[in-house]
Amino acid sequence: GMSMIEAPVASPVVDRGLALHKVLRLLVLGLGGEGYLNFMGNEFGHPEWVDFPRPENEWSHHHCRRRWDLAEDEHLRYKFFQCFDELMHACEGRFRWLSDEHQYVSLKNEGDKVIAFERGDLLFVINLHPCQSFEGYRIGSPRGGPP
Repeated sequence: GMSMIEAPVASPVVDRGLALHKVLRLLVLGLGGEGYLNFMGNEFGHPEWVDFPRPENEWSHHHCRRRWDLAEDEHLRYKFFQCFDELMHACEGRFRWLSDEHQYVSLKNEGDKVIAFERGDLLFVINLHPCQSFEGYRIGSPRGGPP
């Protein structure tokens, strides 16, 4: 689970879920337009869904809230999402890829589940394969690189 008291060492499922959530956020921020939209609570992986009062839920307010305290609790793993978002935005603040005109998708390999794209002066390479890692993966880029 997300509690570091109940499970001091995260399970592989929790670790993989945290990592996938972070990679997808970086992918969205990297490929995004001039802005990045993050839904309330997503910055720390909010565990509950939102359901506003309506006739179908008998006008309940039970799921019409956000638990902002979760990311601030040192005993929960939600804090890692918030830290990742802060670092990701600091990186964008330093390199300013969202406002750079250079945008180019260098590679989309469905079989390998790899996507590579350029934003500004940066090259993003993201492997979404569930069980395959790659070493020496070749990616074309107009800016060149080591052979």
